[in-house]
Amino acid sequence: MGSEVIIVPAIFFSFVAMVKILSDNRTRQMLIKQGQIDENVKYLYQSNLADHVPSSIKWGLVLIGIGLAFIVGQAVPHDIQGEITVGSIFLLSGLGLVFYYFLARHWARKES
Repeated sequence: MGSEVIIVPAIFFSFVAMVKILSDNRTRQMLIKQGQIDENVKYLYQSNLADHVPSSIKWGLVLIGIGLAFIVGQAVPHDIQGEITVGSIFLLSGLGLVFYYFLARHWARKES
């Protein structure tokens, strides 16, 4: 009985917040397209770096890094296998994110 009291209002308020955010965004975009908004506010709604490169590439690179970390972890001796695997996960997934940053920056410059 206790969990329903929390879950139902949480779902309701999440739905209301999502509808409000979407409708506000649609209204702002329409005002910008019609030119009825101040020039100083337009820069807030311009496309950013994330719009130029799909996020699926980012997560693909991170998952490739994690997969490579598990392969590296299997190649080391068993007494240090856990530490090497965890360290490799952080290192290689971080390198994937850094590579994504440079890739996204390159694509954004190419489109500009």
